[in-house]
Amino acid sequence: MPLRATRILLVYGLMGELVAAMHPFGLDYMQPLADWLRDEGAMPSVVPLRTAEPVAANARRLAEAILAEPTPVLLIAHSKGGLEALAALMDDRVAARCRGLLAMQSPFYGSPVADAVMGNGALGAAAGGLARLLRIGSGQGVRDLTTTVRGAWMEAQAEGVARLVATLPVACLATVMEEGAARGRERLHLAAARWMEKRGHGPNDGLVPLASALVPGARHVVLPGSHIATVTRGPGRDPVALMRAGLAALGVTPPGAGGSRR
Repeated sequence: MPLRATRILLVYGLMGELVAAMHPFGLDYMQPLADWLRDEGAMPSVVPLRTAEPVAANARRLAEAILAEPTPVLLIAHSKGGLEALAALMDDRVAARCRGLLAMQSPFYGSPVADAVMGNGALGAAAGGLARLLRIGSGQGVRDLTTTVRGAWMEAQAEGVARLVATLPVACLATVMEEGAARGRERLHLAAARWMEKRGHGPNDGLVPLASALVPGARHVVLPGSHIATVTRGPGRDPVALMRAGLAALGVTPPGAGGSRR
């Protein structure tokens, strides 16, 4: 699959639009990916979604955006955005207008962190209130990330997901925190990763367990890193290299593509 001249839709994860808006102040979110894609001759753009809206609502909006494109698109989604991309592709008309999906660190089977937030009445209410205050959605968008909600959705859609991955290139890029590798902002992710492991959730990136980020039948890429490793620059982080590894799993191999697959 050639990268040059390919129309690419980037789908943000939860609160991605807020972090992206902080770019002038030294923060970034998927900006390095968009810049690299443009340098390679691709045509990326961000799908404007309120990232704390329910998954189903954003999936409908994403489906509309895909169907409105003049040519088939490649989807690159991070975290919650991958859930919305997968839900949108359950519509055969939408899948027919897609060239592939790269889902990076998406909690397809849910996140224990979302369970902890929504399982606490005060925290759940605060999460919903903050989302409304920031005008990015509601608490339902966070509830949709819980293991109960996601497990039920994946079970209900198992046949549709199996058909999709059999006919469309779908790659899941997951990352796993490693002791001693966390720097700066990633230290919070390391603390969360330890918390999840102690509770039996296995290797994870600080928000998403490895087992949750892998869709059955899809192409899987597992690399070291925190939950922000694929979308933000920083000490020890090279989001472009990770994305290139994921693209390579889809059969997109621009010159110099690196990374490892296992």
